Amino acid sequence: MDRSEVESRVRTAIGRVLHLSAGEITPEANFIFDLGADSMQSLQLVAAFEEEFGVELDQEAALAVQTVTGAVDFLKARLPE
Repeated sequence: MDRSEVESRVRTAIGRVLHLSAGEITPEANFIFDLGADSMQSLQLVAAFEEEFGVELDQEAALAVQTVTGAVDFLKARLPE
């Protein structure tokens, strides 16, 4: 899966969990400070990424990711080629 597809699917999952439009989700956006995620929504984002990509993520490592670009990189590294 190429990077642009991963990013598109990450943005879709973020929009679904945080009730945001695609235009509000920029690559450099911080989940908490820019997109307004609270701790419960952060957990929901991890679950949404797992569902979207059909992978199981290390929750602690996933919660350490703070930005949209970080999430794309984190997921891309864990997806099969």
